[in-house]
Amino acid sequence: MEDLGPPAGDQAGNDAEPLDLCDQCGRAVPDADLLGALVPDSSALHATDPDLDGKRVLLACSVDHLATLIEEYRRRRFVPQEQWAGKVSRALADVDEPVPLSVVARMTGLSEHQAVQGVEWHNARAREWRERYGGGDRDEN
Repeated sequence: MEDLGPPAGDQAGNDAEPLDLCDQCGRAVPDADLLGALVPDSSALHATDPDLDGKRVLLACSVDHLATLIEEYRRRRFVPQEQWAGKVSRALADVDEPVPLSVVARMTGLSEHQAVQGVEWHNARAREWRERYGGGDRDEN
C-alpha cells in the first residue's frame, strides 16, 4: 500500500495531535495525556537495544487503568529462559544455516548455558502448542 499523504482539502491533517492507545481499554489518548510505567516482562524484547530486553512500557488513559496494568505484571512471573529464547530467536531470525552454540552465545550476549536453556524453553512451548493444536504438517488429502 502506498502512502499518498492526507486527503485533499484536509487542513487539520498536519496539526493532528499524536495519539496512542491505552493498554487496558484500547482508548485512543493524546500522547500528552498518557500515563506510563516501566515494568519487568520476560517476554519483552526491545527492537534495537538488547539492554532494554525484559522491560515493557505500559501506557494508560487513567491512574486506575495504569494501576490495574502494573498489578497484572506484578503477578506475572519473570521467566529468564523466556527472555533468553527471545534473544536467540531474534539473533537467528535472518540466519538460514546451522550456527554453532558458541556463536549463538556471542550473537546474543548470553552464556552458552543460557542459550541452551532458551532454546529448550522455546522447544517445550512449541511441543505444548503442537500437542494442543496439532502439528500442522499432516497430510490433508
